[in-house]
Amino acid sequence: MKVVILCGGVGSRLSEETKIIPKPMVKIGRIPILKHIINIYKYYGFNNFILATGYKSHIIKNYFKKYKNIKCIYTGKSTMTGGRLLRLKKYFNKNEEFMLTYGDGLTNQNLKDLKSYHEKNNKIVTMTVVKPPARFGEVFLKGNIIKKFEEKPQLSNSWINGGFFVFNYKIFDYIKNDKTLLERDPLNTLVKLRQANAFRHNGFWQCMDTMRDKNILCNMIKEKKALWIK
Repeated sequence: MKVVILCGGVGSRLSEETKIIPKPMVKIGRIPILKHIINIYKYYGFNNFILATGYKSHIIKNYFKKYKNIKCIYTGKSTMTGGRLLRLKKYFNKNEEFMLTYGDGLTNQNLKDLKSYHEKNNKIVTMTVVKPPARFGEVFLKGNIIKKFEEKPQLSNSWINGGFFVFNYKIFDYIKNDKTLLERDPLNTLVKLRQANAFRHNGFWQCMDTMRDKNILCNMIKEKKALWIK
């Protein structure tokens, strides 16, 4: 099963790093976060990668040029997420199933289980959903008395897009052009058609949107608590 990784965005909220390199090449420890993501997939037996590049694409291409199992495909500098995927349509066969993720998120979820769940339920898309940790401590009050305090608890009642997908080739029927955001019209349409399933992941998940997020991940490496590394 092929794995598409969306690597083309500018990463403006991480501008301290992305003025020089594309966001997926920002290092967590000694290697880029993109290499960490690839290593997660490889651990579960997925070895065929397509990197949809854009901003500063040459840096990604040069880094992975020696890897025969990794294709770097330039998908435009300003193309939206759906448009980047649409530009890869020719690399897939009709009815083919494939994985997709973003170039800025790490997890310890079992990707074989994700694949099996998708195949069992026979939908066009399966989306991993996660419960993110709160960014601040949560305080429980009774009047002015603090009854309970939890430092950065996990939000218990909300699920968000965890960014690890399985798609069927039919997804291409729902993407119009370069300006299509995968997370808007295509996915919303599939939800209405009851063609979208959620794969719940209660374990580790962390995206890298900001320097704060990057530092969290780097500290996990330093402290040997990098839960995504097998």
